[in-house]
Amino acid sequence: MATQLFEGKEHASYYQKYRFAPPQELQDMIFSYLQERLNKPYKLAVDVGCGTGQSTRILAPHFEKVLGTDISEAQIEEAKKANTFQNITFSACPAEKVPVDDASVDLLTACTAVHWFEIDTFLKEVDRVLKNRGCLALFSYVPHMEIHYKDRSEQMNKVVSEVENLLNKYQHEKVYHVRTGYKDIFDTIPYTDKIRRDEIIIKAPMPLSEYIGLIQTFSMFQIYLGLEPEKAKDFIKTTEQRFLEIMEVSSTETEVELWFRYVLVLASKPK
Repeated sequence: MATQLFEGKEHASYYQKYRFAPPQELQDMIFSYLQERLNKPYKLAVDVGCGTGQSTRILAPHFEKVLGTDISEAQIEEAKKANTFQNITFSACPAEKVPVDDASVDLLTACTAVHWFEIDTFLKEVDRVLKNRGCLALFSYVPHMEIHYKDRSEQMNKVVSEVENLLNKYQHEKVYHVRTGYKDIFDTIPYTDKIRRDEIIIKAPMPLSEYIGLIQTFSMFQIYLGLEPEKAKDFIKTTEQRFLEIMEVSSTETEVELWFRYVLVLASKPK
């Protein structure tokens, strides 16, 4: 059974507020790969483990129909509330059982999600639903990040390291797949037409408040919160205050630059 750590309504609301769409550079790589293998128009895309729909909505302009699925009903409800596209539908179901016909999907994506699935079962389902030459895109940011702010970056990142060291104590074993760049998952994909990139660096400006919110969406923090709620809440307040003191500002709306490293796996079903 797939791992379920994103069930709560409060967690889903944080996910909707603080998780963001895949960066444009990553989107360009995915669509370029698809265009080299399938001719337009594209009929159907499926985004599995879609969470609150940030990675689903980027697909809408490129396909006649888009389906976003997630095992969490709370996440799907948030996705439905945020959706403004007529050609997107959402369904609460496991990634290993996609409610579409055989050989009907042009592109199947999973953003920061595949490491939670039962990989062998999921890949069999991918093979069932993809058209010949249809494509699979699996991608995620790696948990280690950097914060940059003026000449305070070194001090800021000492705090980031301490945050990560604490949260790593609550890391689920499946996060291993992300930390190793999805290498095991890549090796398991049965197709010969496949590529893996794990050194895609994205630099994103955002208010400090968004980074603090992002921390609270992580599975590690949610496990911590479940086990020791008061300590977890105090940890967030203390971390926020430490950043403000280093930056010598009073507002969490002060902009910082967050550096992410992404991993991307692309594969295409043979004819």
